[in-house]
Amino acid sequence: MKRLLIYRLGSLGDTIIAVPFFRRIAELYPEHERIVLTNIPISSKAAPLLTVLGTSLVHRAISYPVGTRSPAALWDLRRRLLELETDTMIYLMPSRGLAGVYRDVAYFRLCGFRNLHGVPWTRDLDTCRVAQGSGEEEPECERLARALSCLGPIDLHDQANWDLSLDAAEIAAGSQAVAGLGGAPVIAINMGGKAAQKDWGIDNWRRLLTAIGRSRPDHGLLVVGAREDAERVQALRDAWPGPVSNQCGTLSPRESAAAIKGSRVFIGHDSGPLHLASAVRVPCVGLFGDFNRPRKWHPYAGDNRTLHDMRGVRAIAVEQVVSAVAELLG
Repeated sequence: MKRLLIYRLGSLGDTIIAVPFFRRIAELYPEHERIVLTNIPISSKAAPLLTVLGTSLVHRAISYPVGTRSPAALWDLRRRLLELETDTMIYLMPSRGLAGVYRDVAYFRLCGFRNLHGVPWTRDLDTCRVAQGSGEEEPECERLARALSCLGPIDLHDQANWDLSLDAAEIAAGSQAVAGLGGAPVIAINMGGKAAQKDWGIDNWRRLLTAIGRSRPDHGLLVVGAREDAERVQALRDAWPGPVSNQCGTLSPRESAAAIKGSRVFIGHDSGPLHLASAVRVPCVGLFGDFNRPRKWHPYAGDNRTLHDMRGVRAIAVEQVVSAVAELLG
């Protein structure tokens, strides 16, 4: 069997940013077994990448010992890569710095890979360009398109290129997640704040839900996120006048995407669920602070309103978010 190795590390949001490139690779190598070399957290049974892509774009994953300097671990990985009996790799990595890039190339040469496509050999290809004057960074997916020009042109504005190809079981799980909303139009949110710099604050969320609920009392509220976010939802339950579906920690990323898919608008901070919503064509209001510079990680696909304040995410006023939501719902 012909095989192709794809090298891509990253979390949920990083993976969604790369979906158009995985789709393109699947088109170019339809007869190959597409194997991704990626990170698998110790606490997880599956790579974050596979929980987003499923098995239609890639077939399986090989775990990568991220950050290891153990000769034994790297030698064992080399053995597993040699067993693939392929010399072709697609280098689909986030920025690593040129020292990291050249170290990767040296190692993969040692593992028998002679055809390395998409390697960002220059600093310009490895880093997002910064716009003069505004200081905004090039979106990461546009940098990837430059580095992976060997794959041919990819229209990043074509929503079809972001399609997650959700299957029937995932769509059924998504439908079940919103069944309790009784067919009401849905507003979806993600309030998670594991990183303090990304946490908008429970008081801001309470004021937002009260304001939107006052103008949209007939709408249901879908909340997605990690299991630890569930308590925050319970604390804010009285702020929403309509039905609420708390799905924090109950759905896989792809099931979350299926649940979000029918929503009228999604509101969330700089996180994976925001990019999931964008990928399934739901208009998004994204809340960004000083964790990253503007534009690099903004949701790219679809119709979105991104509020980015470099003073910190809590500098974003509730009224700004209400206005953005009203504009998208209008």
